[in-house]
Amino acid sequence: MERYLADAKRYENGMQYERCGRSGVMLPKVSLGMWHNFGSVDPYERSREIVRFAFDHGVTHLDLANNYGPAYGSAEETLGRLMDDDFKPYRDELFISTKAGYDMWPGPYGDWGSRKYLMASLDQSLKRMHLDYVDLFYSHRYDPHTPLEETLQALVDIVRQGKALYVGISNWPLEPLKFGIDYLKQHDTPLLIYQGKLNMLYQEPIQQGILQCCQEAGVGFIAFSPLAQGMLTDRYLNGIPKDSRMSKGKFLREEMLTPELLQQLRQWNEEAQQKGESLAEMALAWILQQKGVTSVLVGASSTEQLARNLHCVDAQAPER
Repeated sequence: MERYLADAKRYENGMQYERCGRSGVMLPKVSLGMWHNFGSVDPYERSREIVRFAFDHGVTHLDLANNYGPAYGSAEETLGRLMDDDFKPYRDELFISTKAGYDMWPGPYGDWGSRKYLMASLDQSLKRMHLDYVDLFYSHRYDPHTPLEETLQALVDIVRQGKALYVGISNWPLEPLKFGIDYLKQHDTPLLIYQGKLNMLYQEPIQQGILQCCQEAGVGFIAFSPLAQGMLTDRYLNGIPKDSRMSKGKFLREEMLTPELLQQLRQWNEEAQQKGESLAEMALAWILQQKGVTSVLVGASSTEQLARNLHCVDAQAPER
């Protein structure tokens, strides 16, 4: 493949940017999540094509974690290869995040929220991604057994060491989140962003007050699983396809698709079609129109799928 030259009009191709809380950071309204489709089991050239397409359309934020793949670590290795092959000249235009908090390696130091784990994991991540630093490093989940001060001080020190520019929190309950916001502020490393699961079928960050807390504290919010693992697309409107995630039963189970849910999905799909949109576009637009949301993370298995999802920045949210 020839040497990559980014589209000269990449910031004029329709992407919109949103300020992340009260920080100086602007994030694209649609960010690329590399949880699936970028691991060692996936064709490198396809991953390369998707990331090139994303950047050419103004998607500057790439979201990873230490154990994304499969296999664990291989999504970061893919990014390291992409940096070498294509993106080194564009490093300062990219906003790259990674995380630690879920299981990564055997033994007592490869999981949860200890200082030992977070620091070791980030060092490994930087080597895999061929980076000197990440723009954003997250505590990937709340650890009820480690003092919050230990986890949070590790985040502070990671920034002071120059290994991350900003820190984030993902999947923490409301009260620990409030403690974290205060602690990080007092230690001159304000929390940049919270990452939480949010979609039209799962609204707990709104119901639990997490989104409001972030908004009041000047913390950004980025949503993952915006399409409910594909349920908020046209994929399941006529039953369960044999090659679908639901048929494999790992993240989605067939019993989730109740007659009531199917009726609701078909109703939303009809509403989207009346507006000239897909159900997925409308579902993504719904998230972006929630007060306090900075960006939405989308995955992609093809450039065509990503192109369709990028339309959400101009789509209308459903009437509720």
